[in-house]
Amino acid sequence: MYIKKVAPPSGLLEEIEGSVQGHRDGHGFLIRDNGESDIYLPPNEMRAVLHKDRVKVRIVRQDRKGRPEGRIVEIVERPEQPIIGRLLNEGGLWLVAPEDKRYGQDVMIPKGAIGAAKPGQVVVVELTEPPALFGQPVGRVKEVLGEIDDPGMEIEIAVRKYSVPHEFSAGCIEQAKGLPDKVLAKDRKDRIDLRDVPLVTIDGEDARDFDDAVYCEPAKVGRGKGWRLLVAIADVSHYVQTGSDIDIDAYDRATSVYFPRRVIPMLPEKLSNGLCSLNPDVDRLCMVCDMLVNAKGDVHAYQFYPAVMHSHARFTYTEVAAILANTRGPEAAKRKERVTDLMNLQDVYKALLASRAVRGAVDFETTETQIVCDESGRIEKIVPRVRNEAHRLIEEAMLAANVCSADFIQQGKHPGLFRVHEGPTAEKKDILRNYLKALGLGLGISDDPHTSEFQKIALATKDRPDAQQIHTMLLRSMQQAIYTPVNSGHFGLAYEAYTHFTSPIRRYPDLLVHRVIKSILLGRKYTLPSLPVPGEAHAKLSKRLEKSRAAKGDSPESQAPRVRMSAADQRAWEAAGLHCSANERRADEASRDVEAWLKCKYMREHLGEEYGGVVSAATSFGIFVTLDSLYVEGLVHITELGGEYFRFDELRQELRGERTGIRYAIGSRVQVQVSRVDLDGRKIDFRLVHAGDDLLPRAMRDKGVSAPVEGERGKKHASQDRRLADAERNRSPIQALKASVKKAAAKKKGPRTTKPRR
Repeated sequence: MYIKKVAPPSGLLEEIEGSVQGHRDGHGFLIRDNGESDIYLPPNEMRAVLHKDRVKVRIVRQDRKGRPEGRIVEIVERPEQPIIGRLLNEGGLWLVAPEDKRYGQDVMIPKGAIGAAKPGQVVVVELTEPPALFGQPVGRVKEVLGEIDDPGMEIEIAVRKYSVPHEFSAGCIEQAKGLPDKVLAKDRKDRIDLRDVPLVTIDGEDARDFDDAVYCEPAKVGRGKGWRLLVAIADVSHYVQTGSDIDIDAYDRATSVYFPRRVIPMLPEKLSNGLCSLNPDVDRLCMVCDMLVNAKGDVHAYQFYPAVMHSHARFTYTEVAAILANTRGPEAAKRKERVTDLMNLQDVYKALLASRAVRGAVDFETTETQIVCDESGRIEKIVPRVRNEAHRLIEEAMLAANVCSADFIQQGKHPGLFRVHEGPTAEKKDILRNYLKALGLGLGISDDPHTSEFQKIALATKDRPDAQQIHTMLLRSMQQAIYTPVNSGHFGLAYEAYTHFTSPIRRYPDLLVHRVIKSILLGRKYTLPSLPVPGEAHAKLSKRLEKSRAAKGDSPESQAPRVRMSAADQRAWEAAGLHCSANERRADEASRDVEAWLKCKYMREHLGEEYGGVVSAATSFGIFVTLDSLYVEGLVHITELGGEYFRFDELRQELRGERTGIRYAIGSRVQVQVSRVDLDGRKIDFRLVHAGDDLLPRAMRDKGVSAPVEGERGKKHASQDRRLADAERNRSPIQALKASVKKAAAKKKGPRTTKPRR
C-alpha cells in the first residue's frame, strides 16, 4: 500500500519573528517584523511571555476566515521593561497588578523586595524572574510613585509607561548651569541688530516658552503692493552645540511632551524658559526669516540671517483677536503703539490665506479639548480649544517661514530633514470612497487625488451635523507626516517642499534645520554627530515605512534625494528622521493616555447624571456618544438601546431597529446617563435615557409607538453582543469606523484574508 505524503499548508512550518502585543482579555498578537498581518496568540501561549517580548512563532492553524493562529517556539529577547502597577496584599502574598492591562499577569513580589512601599500604592517593578508556563513573573519594587489619587499621578505613570525621558543627565544639568543668564556682548557679534524693530510674541495664556516673534510692515514688492514679514525664531543652536551633553539629552527626547499642568521639556528650563525664550523687554539671539510677500500672498523673496532682537510685547491670542475685532476698543487702547503693526500682520495673513485657497490646501475644523484643573490638581472643567483670528494669523506666518526654510535647504543642496506628508494609500482611498458613497454626498476622490479634492469635500460638508466625523475620516485617510531627508512634499498643505524651522525649543528637527541653514550661510557642511542608538519606537516606525514603500513598489534608490549625499550621510539623516518621528508619536500617545485618564477620573464624580449628546460613531456593538457640555466620549452598548434587535449597516454607519426602524447614526442627538467608569481601561459607559424624536420614524409615531418593545431576538443576542463589545471597544471609535467601512468594501469585492482584530 502506498501512502501519499501531503505537504503541510504553505507557511505553517515557517518560523516568524516579531514582537508580542498583549491584550487585556488574556490573549495576544505577534506583530510581525515584515509588516504582514498579525498572528493571533491564544491565552495558553501568552502564559510564558509578556507584552513587548520578542519571540519566534510558528503558524499552527487558520480560522475559517483565514486568520493565522500561532504557537511560540522561541523567546528571542526579553527587553528591560519596568512595569507600573498597584501593590496588593492578598492572603499574605504580595503582588503588583500592572496598570497596563496588556501585560495580562500580576507580578509576584517577595516579602523582602517591597522596600518602603505600602499596600495600594503605585510602584515601579523590575522583573527578577520572567513568567513561565506554570509560574507568574517575579519582581522587586524599584520605585514608589505614591497613592493612586495623588495629583499628577497619571503623568508619573504615563512617562514611565511610554518610556518618556523625564530626568536630565548630570552632564546636561551641569552644562546648563554654566550658561549665562543673559545675552553677552560677544554673542551679538556678526549679527544683524533688530532691537529697534518692534517684534512681538503671540502665544496662549499659559505659554512659558516663546520661540517665535513676528513683525510686518507694508512694502513695495516688484511693481505692486505687498508686505515685509519678519519671523524671528529663538537661536537655540547658538547655545546647544552639536554632540554636547545638552544636545544628546535633547535628541533622546526629540520633543517636549505636553500634559495638563505639566510639561516634560526637551531642553533644561534655563534654556527653554530663560536664555532661549523670546521674553519681553530683554535681548535675545534669534534666526530670522525675512520675507517679501506680494498682494496674492506669494513669497516673492526671502533671506535668512542670525540677529539679536528685543521683544516689544508679549501678546496672547485672545488679546490680539480682541484688538483686531475692534481697533478702537479697550484692549486696543492698552496697546495703542502696537495696533498698526497688528493690523499689518492681519493684512499679510489675509493675503497668505488667499494663496492657501488657490493651492487647495486642506483646512479641517476639528474640536480639541482642554482640561482645566485647580491648584490641587482637581479637574474643574473640560472646555473646547477655540481657534481665533490670532491663531490663524500666527499659523500662516509660521507656514511661510517653514516653506522658505525647505526651499533654502534645497537651493543650498545640503542634506536636511523635511516634513513629508504623503497622500492616501490605495487601501485608504477605497475605504474613503465607500464611506463617502454611503453618505450619499455625490462627492468622491480620483485615483490620483489632489489636496483640493479633500478641501472641496470639507467645504461642502462643514455645515452638516456629522461634519466633524467626515473631516476626521478625511484626515485619517491620509498618511501620518514624518521627518525624512527624502523630500516628497506635503500633501495636506499642498507644498512641494516643507520643513520645521519655527520651534527649536520644543522640537529637535527644528534645531537641526537651524544648524543646516547656518552651515549654508557660512558655506560649510553640517555633519550629524554620533547619536544614541534609536529605540523601540524607531524600529516600529522603520518597519511600517518599509512596508509602505514596498506596497508602492519604491526603494531607497528610486526615492533618491535631490541632494547628493554619501551612503553614510543618508543613513544618518534617515535614522535621525525616524527617531524624531517615532518620539513625536510616543509623546502624542502619552498625552492622550493622560487625557483619557483625567476624563475618566472626572466622570467618576458624575455617575448617574444625565447629559445631552451626539452620536460620534456607530458600531456593531453600540454607539459612541460625545456629551455636549463636557466633550467626553463614551459607549452606549447595544443592549442599552432597548429590547429589540438592532442591525448594523456598515456602509451607512448606522444601527437600525428591525421592528420600529429606529436609527442611530452619526450626528443623531440622544440623552444619556453616566452608568460606569473604568479608570484602568480608560473607558466610560453610558445608558440611553431618551432617544430624540428625530430618531423614531414618523410612521411609527403616527401609530403611537413611543419606544421599542423588548423582543426574544434581542434577548437571544444580548450576551453575544456584550462579548463582542468587550473585545472590540479597545479600538477607538474612528478605528472601529474605519474597520467596518473596510469590511463592507471587502464584502462587495468578495472574500479575502483579513487581519485579526486587536
